[in-house]
Amino acid sequence: MKTTKRFIAPFFPILLFITSSLCVLMFSRLLLSAWQSERLGFDNYFALLLGGIRIDLSTVAYLTLPLFLLLIIFKTIKIPSLQKIVQFIASFYIATALCFLVMLEIATPAFILQYDIRPNRLFIEYLEYPQEVLGMLLSGHKLTLLISLLFTVGAFYLSFKYLPKFCKNAASNTPAISFYSTIFLLFFALVLAARGTVGHRPINPALVYFSQDALVNSLTLNSAYSVAFAIKNMRNEKSTEQLYGKQDKQTVIENIQKASYRTSFVANEFPTLAKNVAYHSGPKKNLVIILEESLGARFVSELGGSGITPEIDKLYNEGWAFEHLYATGTRSVRGIEAVVTGFLPSPSRAVVKLSKSQKHFFTLAEVLTQNGYTTQFLYGGESHFDNMKSFFLGNGFQDIVDFQNIKEPKFVASWGVCDEDLFAQADKELSKLASTNKPFFSLIFSSSNHDPFEIPDNKVSLPDGHETDNIQRDLAIKYADFALGRFINKAKQSNYWQDTVFLIVADHNVRVFGSEPVPIKSFHIPGVILNSDFDNKRDQRLVSQIDLPVTLLSLIGVDTPTPMTGFDLTKTYPVERALMQYYDNFAYIENNQAAILTPGQHHSFWQYDKYNKTQTLVAPDSYSEKLKEKALSHVLFSSMAYQQQLYRLPASTQ
Repeated sequence: MKTTKRFIAPFFPILLFITSSLCVLMFSRLLLSAWQSERLGFDNYFALLLGGIRIDLSTVAYLTLPLFLLLIIFKTIKIPSLQKIVQFIASFYIATALCFLVMLEIATPAFILQYDIRPNRLFIEYLEYPQEVLGMLLSGHKLTLLISLLFTVGAFYLSFKYLPKFCKNAASNTPAISFYSTIFLLFFALVLAARGTVGHRPINPALVYFSQDALVNSLTLNSAYSVAFAIKNMRNEKSTEQLYGKQDKQTVIENIQKASYRTSFVANEFPTLAKNVAYHSGPKKNLVIILEESLGARFVSELGGSGITPEIDKLYNEGWAFEHLYATGTRSVRGIEAVVTGFLPSPSRAVVKLSKSQKHFFTLAEVLTQNGYTTQFLYGGESHFDNMKSFFLGNGFQDIVDFQNIKEPKFVASWGVCDEDLFAQADKELSKLASTNKPFFSLIFSSSNHDPFEIPDNKVSLPDGHETDNIQRDLAIKYADFALGRFINKAKQSNYWQDTVFLIVADHNVRVFGSEPVPIKSFHIPGVILNSDFDNKRDQRLVSQIDLPVTLLSLIGVDTPTPMTGFDLTKTYPVERALMQYYDNFAYIENNQAAILTPGQHHSFWQYDKYNKTQTLVAPDSYSEKLKEKALSHVLFSSMAYQQQLYRLPASTQ
């Protein structure tokens, strides 16, 4: 017995670290699965726990491997002072690793409430903007922040102070051959655990996923693994074929060209560059796009929502109103990507943030600049957020107006000035642009309806009897609608209204959730075009955000060839379609059928009723198989066009 204890003693702190880490991760998963038991279902608990153990073992094995290196160093060197340094480093590492695991698990419930999934690449992307994120946390999530800090600091203190000192018994009388043999065997076992399989490829989320529900699948992971896997994918933006499957390049291009219903392709090196005959043939009109932050259709009465956007409801009865418009993603940059560039969504980050698209990437601003327009971006916050400023200035926007340029704002929130201040500045800017007698394009991006939903006091109130799961959010939506209505009413009296086409559209829904691999109904957003020949029209077609920029160029009289593949909605097409990216899942909807591609080259087919917003899993048939191939072509072209820089205007026009 003493011999066994002496033999195990050098490795005891490591074994205790492994046990503690596994307990933290498994306990968190049990709590999360109990919380989401209705989504999970009793029959899936075994698959969840089995897959979770595999992922946890892999995660903890990776975290443990460096400790064996430190243990070998400690055993090899004979200088007490250096051994103490190694011992401190190891103890600090153990405490930090446990602290890291606890912190991410504590942050998980709040992240799920917001994004309906474990922390992933969004978690990392937000960390690039610590000032904005800290302001948001301090303003609207103090309790969550406090609990996270207490648990994280507590985990660090307890593990650093009370776990047995690392290497304390490594210098014992254990024979060297036994010590190093054990090190080798344990190291080999950890490598196997880290790989999670003896197959050709190491473990990945697809090997433990078992559900069509993205949230349920993410519960199989732990948050440290989820974040680490997201970082790995972020460093490899060429993974679309690995996720969904392959097609040869010519097939992809032919399918994309056919699906765009264009005929006038003008450059072989840019396969989607084509001319679209504009609807408007008179003098070119101005263009203003108002991108509303996180405003889903479920709040708009005219779209069957809760009725807290009376101003948008009015506009729906005045302009060209789209009743079945769907966003391409769940982030603002994805909405910008769709509305400003018409680019197809992909599992990569939106092109606003990617390196190869920071210059010579097609945008409305670029083509309008070539047509003699003045182009401008207005935002109430810091325009560097989400890399917007860099992307816009590199791709045709001549002027940026943001927080620094808005003098004496009446209300400043975590994300910038309130929407009233933003629109007051916008009115000044548009009046100034109109006085130059040059056509102009202005993109206005609101921010009041953003967590933590800070708005001026006593501006709006919710209707009596209004039911909600988040009062502050709904007040922010009501306020954003109020500010928009004031601006439009003022704009109608201005010198720029008569010759300007306005688009009011949401960037994405406030929250996407559902048990389907892509919950299509949650991508439904409002969109209305004002001051065109199509006023007082209710459009019943299924349409996508990528159709909007094509349609806008047609309405203002610009027919310069562009690489956009969206539909010109002033025309009619044989099919209605929309497409969207939900984390690593891609959906392509045509009429009432949807093909959804998921990692591991898996897919499923669904019937979608746009009127009732119901989504039903269906068996494959010949039509759905063709739809899958079309979906694959679209998502592969997005990656191809970015990587090979195909989505641009010819050099002679740049």
